[in-house]
Amino acid sequence: MRTEHDSIGTHSIPDDAYYGIHTARAIENFPICGEQTSLELVRGLIEVKLAAAKTNLAAGELNPEVGQAIINAAQDLLKHDLNPKDFPTCAIQGGAGTSTNMNVNEVLANYSLEKAGHNKGDYQFIHPNDHINCGQSTNDAYPTAGKIALVRMLDELFTALSQLDKSLTAKGLEFSKTYKLGRTQLQDAVPMTLGNSFHSWQAPLRRDLKRLKETQKELEVINLGGSAIGSAINASAYYENHIVEELAAVTGLPLRQAPDLFDATVNLDGFLSLSSRLKSLAINLSKMANDLRLMSSGPRSGLNEIHLPAKQAGSSIMPGKVNPVIPEVVNQVAFEMMGFDTTISAAAEAGQFELNAFEPIIFKSLFAGIKHLTAAIETLRVNAIDGITANKKQLKEDLEHSVAYATAMVPILGYQDASDLAKEAIKSGKSLKELVTERQLFTPEQMEKIFDVETLVINQRSANHGLIFNTKIEKDPNH
Repeated sequence: MRTEHDSIGTHSIPDDAYYGIHTARAIENFPICGEQTSLELVRGLIEVKLAAAKTNLAAGELNPEVGQAIINAAQDLLKHDLNPKDFPTCAIQGGAGTSTNMNVNEVLANYSLEKAGHNKGDYQFIHPNDHINCGQSTNDAYPTAGKIALVRMLDELFTALSQLDKSLTAKGLEFSKTYKLGRTQLQDAVPMTLGNSFHSWQAPLRRDLKRLKETQKELEVINLGGSAIGSAINASAYYENHIVEELAAVTGLPLRQAPDLFDATVNLDGFLSLSSRLKSLAINLSKMANDLRLMSSGPRSGLNEIHLPAKQAGSSIMPGKVNPVIPEVVNQVAFEMMGFDTTISAAAEAGQFELNAFEPIIFKSLFAGIKHLTAAIETLRVNAIDGITANKKQLKEDLEHSVAYATAMVPILGYQDASDLAKEAIKSGKSLKELVTERQLFTPEQMEKIFDVETLVINQRSANHGLIFNTKIEKDPNH
């Protein structure tokens, strides 16, 4: 064991640990959720430290030997997968992320010390605060690292959404001439195609993708260089003016410094915008999952319009039961994201004065939301959407026995007479076609148009498969 000290006192640290006393205290103080700070955020912090060392070295703020040792250690850490044992701070922590920032400062200091031929804890040579944290504050380093992590994670979400979009397009084309009943308030409405259903799910997801990409650009604006509360205190003018361009080079991201560092430190607009748009995506995915569960319900007493791929036995007691497990898990991830949005909104509102102390729970919620939504979208595509088949026999029977065709009769009979026919068909158990044939209410030409679903539903061969319900059936003055 080695002994380290801080303003509170001393603490024993395992000899092989690269972290130091601030991390050790954080382990003791925050045994909260059993989940460590995201390694994506940690990687972002190491990149901040690397860019800071390069900038401070160029500004003459670091001794060349010290600066180069930090640069070498940071670059080496970034070449490999990070060791979770080095970064044990809890994702939920007090101090606005200071524990995680100091954790990275200590680990990088000790790696740098070893690179320079010193022992861990020999901070008189390379110090976590004086050298690794030079020009920075948790106020600007921590949110910057979080934004870097979010920007990268969003790219993975965008890839998953784009692949789902392709699958929905393919299914829309596959079912572009598969006709079914539309439903409003869970009641029979008018005919449509099964392909229309897939495109109705696709349109809002495309809007979500567009808005999320706009939000990603907002996250590329960072407050690094502002130091404590955006004041740039203890940061050189050279550092303040060059740190963001250096970090952009280190990360390969199009990062931009906020025009007002004070405002960027105090306000969390980008996080709130991202949370809101992730919730919108979650809601639209959940709506799709709800539709899929209803459309596949049965197989004997439900709608039974489509067949989802059978993925696992559905019951521990009922033989042969197969549940819509993939849409169900999508629903649950959506519910979770809605909860995250509430947490993020509350955390943003609770900030006081010049800093929000609750960024750790904001980042934890956003990271989990993006990861879980990405995974849910992927399993929805692979294990559900791509394998859906239509129960064409059921769809045809539903149409033939529905009263949906009464809507096409309105231009000829009027709303009330068409409504009376529909009610009589439901009461008698006869189909509309049987009733109007018995009463000879229409000419053969009118009958053909009214009951030809392909004539009624003009499914435009466009990217969106627009639905047009054609009711332009002329009255016969002689009939």
